[in-house]
Amino acid sequence: MINTLKKIAVATVFCVSASSASAQSQGQSQTPPPPPCTSDENFRAFDFWIGTWEVTPWAGGNVAGNNVIAPAEGGCLLTENWTNIQGGTGRSINFYNPNTGKWRQIWIAGGYSIDIEGGLEDGAMILEGSIFYYAQKNTVPFKGTWSPQPDGSVRQFLEQYNAETKEWAVWFDGRYVKTGDTDSAD
Repeated sequence: MINTLKKIAVATVFCVSASSASAQSQGQSQTPPPPPCTSDENFRAFDFWIGTWEVTPWAGGNVAGNNVIAPAEGGCLLTENWTNIQGGTGRSINFYNPNTGKWRQIWIAGGYSIDIEGGLEDGAMILEGSIFYYAQKNTVPFKGTWSPQPDGSVRQFLEQYNAETKEWAVWFDGRYVKTGDTDSAD
């Protein structure tokens, strides 16, 4: 009886080891599929904004701050980390939604948030939506345009709608000059 139990135990260990080795060899021979966000060129439409940037007013002047735009989540997301020269910060996530066919940015900073969407038009990323001011508890139409420039810089032009004047007013107009690459996918 003891010999029979030993034989069963040895046979069980052999079968489990063989099964595990087979599963490992099958896993090693199979190439994982590419991340879903690398197979559609729409996911790459905002890649011109990836990098480490020094930001100045578009019309010229002193540095306003620094911004790091980096791909994340296998190329399905762009993260933005802004720091102005006074130490203030802001963060955004930017992603292409294949269900709507639009890019979306959700920006959060102390005191307000921005939620805008849209897409590439004539080489520029144009997103529209709203800005919400926490203290005033009001939402205002908002839009942004990111335009790659021939010298490699990017113009970020943000506007807010003024209901009293019924006009769009410049909220921020900046020149992004690359100081480094940020090409990590995660």
